[in-house]
Amino acid sequence: MNASYRLMWVFCQVVLRGYFRWRVFDAQRAPRSGPFIMVANHASFMDPPLVGATLDFSIHYLGRESLFRHPLGAAILRSWSVVPVDRDGGGAKGLKLILERLLAGGGIILFPEGTRSPDGRLQPARAGVGLTVIKSTCPVIPMRLFGTYEAWGRHLKFPRPHRVQVKFGRPMDFAELRAEAQSCPKARLRAIYQQVADELMAVIARLEPGADVDRFPAS
Repeated sequence: MNASYRLMWVFCQVVLRGYFRWRVFDAQRAPRSGPFIMVANHASFMDPPLVGATLDFSIHYLGRESLFRHPLGAAILRSWSVVPVDRDGGGAKGLKLILERLLAGGGIILFPEGTRSPDGRLQPARAGVGLTVIKSTCPVIPMRLFGTYEAWGRHLKFPRPHRVQVKFGRPMDFAELRAEAQSCPKARLRAIYQQVADELMAVIARLEPGADVDRFPAS
């Protein structure tokens, strides 16, 4: 972590522990180094820093290109390892930057739903996350976030002191679909992207709080 990232990481740790009574389940499944893709449900502004706080090293986030228009803001976002992408996150430029981060040994967090849930319930996955997974070669770690909609969903202007929880799933590799995608017709390729996205959301949906090992990540 650079100084800027660590400062934000420590701030998030303090707030999550003290205000949101943070709990992490199956933290032993968390990656110890990259490259990797983490995928999680999305219901709140607090989801990206919540995911980042579960790890003791920096990961890359996605941010709309419009957030990088101001030089100072852009510098801060880049210091926090935010990757500029178009609104949907599926453009060629954004994908290239994501794959560059992965090839360099980094980790990245993606939200298959594409945007925050309007009601806290899981939404259908978009094919863009499947495209990224297929184009990469690294493991994919599913996660489910609980309580973030109640703590700071779209319906709230300010966060409430509601418990938030994180559950790690087992890593997924998609080796067979990645191999098939190298030579299949375009129509099948598009179907593969959506299939991967749907499988990820199905795994996320099955994750529930509770685990054999229940601990906070190392401080």
